[in-house]
Amino acid sequence: MRKIVIFALIAVMASGCSIYRKYQRPEELTADVDSLYRAELIADPEDTTSFGSMPWEELFTDPCLKDLIDSGLVHNTDLLTAIQRVEQAKASLHAAKWAYSPSLNLSPQGTLTSIDANEPTYTYNLGGAVSWDIDLFGQLLNAKRGAQATLLQQQAYQQAVRSQVISTIATSYYSLLMMDEQVRISDESVIIWKEQVRTMEAQLKVGTINENAVTQARANLYSLEASNAQLKQQQKETENALCALLGRVSGTIERTTLAEQTLPETVSTGVPLYLLSNRPDVYQAEMALAAAYYTTNQARAAFYPQLTLSGSAGWTNSLGQAVSNPAGVLINAMAQLAQPIFNKGQLKANLKSSKAAEEIAKLNYRQTILNAGQEVNNALFAIETAGIMLEKHQAQCTDLERTVKTADLLYRKSQSGSYLELLTAQQSLLNAQLSVVSDKYNQLAYTVTLYQALGGGAE
Repeated sequence: MRKIVIFALIAVMASGCSIYRKYQRPEELTADVDSLYRAELIADPEDTTSFGSMPWEELFTDPCLKDLIDSGLVHNTDLLTAIQRVEQAKASLHAAKWAYSPSLNLSPQGTLTSIDANEPTYTYNLGGAVSWDIDLFGQLLNAKRGAQATLLQQQAYQQAVRSQVISTIATSYYSLLMMDEQVRISDESVIIWKEQVRTMEAQLKVGTINENAVTQARANLYSLEASNAQLKQQQKETENALCALLGRVSGTIERTTLAEQTLPETVSTGVPLYLLSNRPDVYQAEMALAAAYYTTNQARAAFYPQLTLSGSAGWTNSLGQAVSNPAGVLINAMAQLAQPIFNKGQLKANLKSSKAAEEIAKLNYRQTILNAGQEVNNALFAIETAGIMLEKHQAQCTDLERTVKTADLLYRKSQSGSYLELLTAQQSLLNAQLSVVSDKYNQLAYTVTLYQALGGGAE
């Protein structure tokens, strides 16, 4: 026994300590992480605070939206599934920790024997066996560390799903508010156009306008009514989709208005390095890499000997004599060292496969970091662009409102104006008003996108 242990220790020293080394983040993967953000987007490169660190309750101040998010975090199916995956990973880690303990089995036996109808004899054996795998070469250690990394990976996945649920609920809610405003504008436009058509039909009867102008006005009214019906359909579909996201049957969503929504005055992205800790998907990808690293170590450890201590003990009334005698004690102990020599190339194949899987996980981790930087950059540009477009479309609406008033006055009171000019001005104003609503929605939606891109919504 002593010689076996000494031999195993010598083998460990000869093989080095790589199979015991803990996972460390590869420096080559994060060497240029500080340049993830485009320089022109960052006001203060030294600012370590991040918009993504803000609790979602502080970002979303609308009471109706808060209630919806609270409900979604309790009932959303994807989030509930992610929580159960975490429980599975916890159970696997628990099992990996218990692998260090010896296994104990109780195996009682009894027999009854009768020869030529003679009086039967009986024997019994109340025995138990214990087996203990000594983790000399880190197989159990790497299995436990791998299970820990998998648990952290699943917890990060849960946080990523949580962040996605919050962002999707908020975006869907804002989309619903946008459609409410679009329907309101469309309804008002339909009323105005109906009144205009009625007025023009009256003018046709007295001969002040021709029939072509009336038919053109009616055609535009029909087009507007069709668009209005389609908007209302999309409005109901968005409500239904949001209900499904909340884990409830389709119905009406209680909500406020688009005008009541507010945005943060300043948005700070923080230092790009913080993406590695704030973004749950980045952390999840890193833990997948760590798990692959420990799997590779397990494959390396499989080349080295395995030491197993085993023993058995029992109480029996049959110690080998022909006639049963008073009970006695049986004790057996054994140590076994198994060194793989030829295993049909499976050990080498497993190691190669594990190394390839580790390299794939490393590449995925790298790409996840790059994708995170891209999402932040895109969201920052989108917020800036939405603000510019909103300002320009609001100015356009102001001018078009004056144009419509002037065109209507000229058309009704003088001969210098034409119906076509009035029609064009009204149509342009309607489009500009819808664009303003869309721009307000985009500002809100892109802010939510940036919040999620910076890892917002974590517990």
